[in-house]
Amino acid sequence: MPEVIFPGPEGRLEGRYHPQEKRDAPLAIVLHPHPQFGGTMNNKIVYNLHYAFYEMGFSVLRFNFRGVGRSQGEFDQGVGELSDAAAALDYLQAINQNSRHCWVAGFSFGAWIGMQLLMRRPDITGFVSVSPPANMYDFSFLAPCPASGLIINGTADRIAPPRDTESLVAKLHEQRGITITHTQIEGADHFFRDEESHMKPMLGHVTDYVTKRLTEVTR
Repeated sequence: MPEVIFPGPEGRLEGRYHPQEKRDAPLAIVLHPHPQFGGTMNNKIVYNLHYAFYEMGFSVLRFNFRGVGRSQGEFDQGVGELSDAAAALDYLQAINQNSRHCWVAGFSFGAWIGMQLLMRRPDITGFVSVSPPANMYDFSFLAPCPASGLIINGTADRIAPPRDTESLVAKLHEQRGITITHTQIEGADHFFRDEESHMKPMLGHVTDYVTKRLTEVTR
Protein backbone atom coordinates (compact mmCIF):
# COMPACT_ATOMS: atom_id res chain seq x y z
CA MET A 1 0.00 0.00 0.00
CA PRO A 2 1.62 3.26 -1.10
CA GLU A 3 2.79 5.80 1.40
CA VAL A 4 1.60 9.30 0.58
CA ILE A 5 2.69 12.72 1.77
CA PHE A 6 0.17 15.52 1.30
CA PRO A 7 -0.06 19.14 2.46
CA GLY A 8 -1.69 19.91 5.79
CA PRO A 9 -2.32 23.19 7.59
CA GLU A 10 1.00 22.96 9.49
CA GLY A 11 3.15 21.22 6.90
CA ARG A 12 3.20 17.76 5.41
CA LEU A 13 0.97 14.93 6.61
CA GLU A 14 1.94 11.28 6.28
CA GLY A 15 -0.61 8.73 5.16
CA ARG A 16 -1.32 5.37 3.60
CA TYR A 17 -3.58 5.36 0.55
CA HIS A 18 -5.22 2.28 -0.91
CA PRO A 19 -7.03 3.09 -4.19
CA GLN A 20 -9.52 1.03 -6.14
CA GLU A 21 -9.28 0.53 -9.88
CA LYS A 22 -12.79 1.92 -10.40
CA ARG A 23 -12.53 5.67 -10.86
CA ASP A 24 -15.91 6.29 -9.23
CA ALA A 25 -15.29 4.10 -6.16
CA PRO A 26 -16.62 5.52 -2.87
CA LEU A 27 -14.09 7.16 -0.55
CA ALA A 28 -13.27 6.69 3.13
CA ILE A 29 -10.86 8.31 5.55
CA VAL A 30 -10.00 6.60 8.84
CA LEU A 31 -8.95 8.67 11.86
CA HIS A 32 -6.67 7.40 14.63
CA PRO A 33 -6.92 7.69 18.43
CA HIS A 34 -5.34 10.29 20.71
CA PRO A 35 -1.79 11.24 19.65
CA GLN A 36 -0.65 11.83 23.22
CA PHE A 37 -1.63 8.32 24.27
CA GLY A 38 0.16 6.45 21.51
CA GLY A 39 -2.44 6.88 18.79
CA THR A 40 -1.17 6.53 15.22
CA MET A 41 -2.54 5.51 11.84
CA ASN A 42 -1.10 2.04 12.48
CA ASN A 43 -3.34 1.45 15.49
CA LYS A 44 -4.85 -2.01 15.12
CA ILE A 45 -8.46 -0.86 14.94
CA VAL A 46 -7.61 1.91 12.45
CA TYR A 47 -5.62 -0.55 10.33
CA ASN A 48 -8.44 -3.09 10.36
CA LEU A 49 -11.09 -0.48 9.55
CA HIS A 50 -8.95 0.70 6.66
CA TYR A 51 -8.86 -2.77 5.13
CA ALA A 52 -12.52 -3.42 5.88
CA PHE A 53 -13.47 -0.36 3.83
CA TYR A 54 -11.05 -1.35 1.08
CA GLU A 55 -12.58 -4.84 0.89
CA MET A 56 -16.00 -3.19 0.50
CA GLY A 57 -14.77 -1.35 -2.60
CA PHE A 58 -13.69 1.98 -1.11
CA SER A 59 -10.57 3.93 -1.96
CA VAL A 60 -9.23 4.50 1.55
CA LEU A 61 -6.85 6.94 3.22
CA ARG A 62 -5.58 6.80 6.76
CA PHE A 63 -2.99 9.28 8.01
CA ASN A 64 -1.09 10.56 11.01
CA PHE A 65 -2.33 13.71 12.67
CA ARG A 66 0.16 16.56 13.09
CA GLY A 67 3.16 15.70 15.24
CA VAL A 68 2.71 11.94 14.80
CA GLY A 69 5.19 9.88 12.78
CA ARG A 70 6.42 11.92 9.83
CA SER A 71 3.53 14.41 9.98
CA GLN A 72 4.68 17.92 10.79
CA GLY A 73 3.31 20.19 13.49
CA GLU A 74 2.37 19.74 17.14
CA PHE A 75 -0.67 18.38 18.96
CA ASP A 76 -3.42 21.01 19.02
CA GLN A 77 -6.09 19.72 21.41
CA GLY A 78 -8.33 18.60 18.54
CA VAL A 79 -8.63 21.97 16.81
CA GLY A 80 -5.69 21.48 14.49
CA GLU A 81 -6.43 17.77 14.14
CA LEU A 82 -9.86 18.64 12.73
CA SER A 83 -8.13 20.86 10.18
CA ASP A 84 -5.80 17.95 9.37
CA ALA A 85 -8.80 15.71 8.74
CA ALA A 86 -10.36 18.31 6.45
CA ALA A 87 -7.07 18.55 4.53
CA ALA A 88 -6.96 14.75 4.20
CA LEU A 89 -10.49 14.71 2.81
CA ASP A 90 -9.61 17.51 0.38
CA TYR A 91 -6.60 15.52 -0.81
CA LEU A 92 -8.59 12.32 -1.23
CA GLN A 93 -11.37 14.04 -3.14
CA ALA A 94 -8.92 15.91 -5.38
CA ILE A 95 -7.44 12.65 -6.67
CA ASN A 96 -10.86 10.95 -6.93
CA GLN A 97 -13.05 13.54 -8.60
CA ASN A 98 -15.49 11.00 -10.03
CA SER A 99 -16.49 9.61 -6.65
CA ARG A 100 -20.01 10.41 -5.42
CA HIS A 101 -19.85 8.98 -1.90
CA CYS A 102 -17.54 9.69 0.99
CA TRP A 103 -17.42 8.18 4.48
CA VAL A 104 -15.49 9.02 7.61
CA ALA A 105 -14.54 6.45 10.22
CA GLY A 106 -12.77 7.08 13.50
CA PHE A 107 -11.70 5.29 16.64
CA SER A 108 -11.87 6.95 20.09
CA PHE A 109 -10.37 10.48 19.73
CA GLY A 110 -10.59 9.90 15.97
CA ALA A 111 -14.34 9.27 16.32
CA TRP A 112 -14.73 12.69 17.98
CA ILE A 113 -12.76 14.38 15.21
CA GLY A 114 -14.70 12.45 12.58
CA MET A 115 -18.06 13.58 13.95
CA GLN A 116 -16.86 17.21 13.88
CA LEU A 117 -15.71 16.79 10.28
CA LEU A 118 -19.18 15.47 9.50
CA MET A 119 -20.62 18.82 10.63
CA ARG A 120 -18.21 20.74 8.39
CA ARG A 121 -18.66 18.70 5.25
CA PRO A 122 -22.15 18.10 3.86
CA ASP A 123 -20.57 15.91 1.17
CA ILE A 124 -19.94 13.14 3.73
CA THR A 125 -22.44 10.34 3.12
CA GLY A 126 -22.08 8.34 6.32
CA PHE A 127 -19.91 7.67 9.33
CA VAL A 128 -18.62 4.94 11.61
CA SER A 129 -17.66 5.90 15.17
CA VAL A 130 -15.88 3.21 17.18
CA SER A 131 -15.65 3.72 20.96
CA PRO A 132 -16.56 7.43 20.87
CA PRO A 133 -15.30 9.06 24.11
CA ALA A 134 -18.58 10.75 25.01
CA ASN A 135 -17.45 11.04 28.63
CA MET A 136 -14.35 13.06 27.71
CA TYR A 137 -15.50 15.32 24.91
CA ASP A 138 -18.57 17.40 24.20
CA PHE A 139 -20.61 15.99 21.31
CA SER A 140 -23.39 18.60 21.60
CA PHE A 141 -22.23 20.12 18.30
CA LEU A 142 -24.22 17.33 16.61
CA ALA A 143 -27.32 19.50 16.50
CA PRO A 144 -28.51 18.40 14.11
CA CYS A 145 -26.35 15.49 13.00
CA PRO A 146 -26.26 15.82 9.20
CA ALA A 147 -25.87 12.16 8.19
CA SER A 148 -26.83 8.68 9.30
CA GLY A 149 -24.16 6.40 10.70
CA LEU A 150 -23.03 3.60 12.97
CA ILE A 151 -21.84 3.99 16.56
CA ILE A 152 -20.22 0.87 17.99
CA ASN A 153 -18.69 0.23 21.40
CA GLY A 154 -17.91 -2.51 23.90
CA THR A 155 -19.99 -3.22 26.99
CA ALA A 156 -16.82 -3.50 29.11
CA ASP A 157 -15.27 -0.20 27.96
CA ARG A 158 -13.80 1.52 31.02
CA ILE A 159 -12.19 4.38 29.09
CA ALA A 160 -15.42 5.51 27.42
CA PRO A 161 -18.17 3.90 29.56
CA PRO A 162 -21.19 2.51 27.71
CA ARG A 163 -23.67 4.67 29.64
CA ASP A 164 -22.15 7.83 28.13
CA THR A 165 -22.29 6.36 24.63
CA GLU A 166 -25.89 5.33 25.23
CA SER A 167 -26.74 8.89 26.31
CA LEU A 168 -25.15 10.26 23.15
CA VAL A 169 -27.10 7.81 20.99
CA ALA A 170 -30.35 8.66 22.79
CA LYS A 171 -29.89 12.35 22.01
CA LEU A 172 -29.16 11.60 18.36
CA HIS A 173 -32.22 9.36 18.13
CA GLU A 174 -34.39 12.37 18.94
CA GLN A 175 -33.31 14.06 15.72
CA ARG A 176 -35.38 13.67 12.58
CA GLY A 177 -34.15 12.86 9.12
CA ILE A 178 -31.26 10.61 10.14
CA THR A 179 -30.92 7.08 11.47
CA ILE A 180 -28.27 6.27 14.05
CA THR A 181 -27.51 2.57 14.36
CA HIS A 182 -25.99 1.62 17.71
CA THR A 183 -24.27 -1.71 18.27
CA GLN A 184 -22.57 -2.92 21.44
CA ILE A 185 -20.12 -5.83 21.48
CA GLU A 186 -20.66 -7.89 24.60
CA GLY A 187 -17.61 -8.03 26.87
CA ALA A 188 -15.41 -5.88 24.63
CA ASP A 189 -13.15 -3.21 26.12
CA HIS A 190 -12.21 0.10 24.51
CA PHE A 191 -9.69 -1.58 22.20
CA PHE A 192 -11.59 -4.78 21.25
CA ARG A 193 -8.50 -6.70 22.31
CA ASP A 194 -9.85 -10.22 21.89
CA GLU A 195 -9.48 -10.93 18.18
CA GLU A 196 -12.12 -13.65 17.85
CA SER A 197 -14.70 -12.51 20.38
CA HIS A 198 -14.49 -8.74 19.98
CA MET A 199 -12.43 -7.42 17.05
CA LYS A 200 -13.88 -9.68 14.35
CA PRO A 201 -17.51 -9.18 15.44
CA MET A 202 -16.98 -5.41 15.54
CA LEU A 203 -15.54 -5.39 12.03
CA GLY A 204 -18.34 -7.67 10.89
CA HIS A 205 -20.97 -5.22 12.13
CA VAL A 206 -19.17 -2.37 10.36
CA THR A 207 -19.04 -4.31 7.10
CA ASP A 208 -22.70 -5.35 7.30
CA TYR A 209 -23.83 -1.81 8.05
CA VAL A 210 -21.78 -0.04 5.39
CA THR A 211 -22.56 -2.66 2.73
CA LYS A 212 -26.28 -2.28 3.39
CA ARG A 213 -26.06 1.50 3.14
CA LEU A 214 -24.10 1.29 -0.12
CA THR A 215 -26.67 -1.09 -1.57
CA GLU A 216 -29.48 1.31 -0.70
CA VAL A 217 -27.88 4.31 -2.41
CA THR A 218 -26.88 2.43 -5.57
CA ARG A 219 -30.25 0.86 -6.31
